[in-house]
Amino acid sequence: MREELGELISYELSDPRIGDASVAEVLISPDFRRAHVRLTLSGTAEDQTATLEGLEHAKPFLKYQLSERLQLHRMPELYFEAALPTELAAKAIQVLKRIRRGRPKS
Repeated sequence: MREELGELISYELSDPRIGDASVAEVLISPDFRRAHVRLTLSGTAEDQTATLEGLEHAKPFLKYQLSERLQLHRMPELYFEAALPTELAAKAIQVLKRIRRGRPKS
């Protein structure tokens, strides 16, 4: 699903609000009702917000195209979110490790 969605966003959407966005990962719930699409976005904060708004607007088109290309029993609802930059994600992992070390085992 990640590759197909990436191709749709990159090559088939013509919304001028959608800037440079690539699909970092797609997390699908076990019941296939929700798919959280994490995107790597470039540009300013306003550009990133505009890209997310454009993708929200294009959601019906994306769902239809994905249902045509993929043989899924159920087409999940798409939720778009910006992925953390790699340096920020690494820092978050370090903080979580420090928090876990500080907690007593129960």
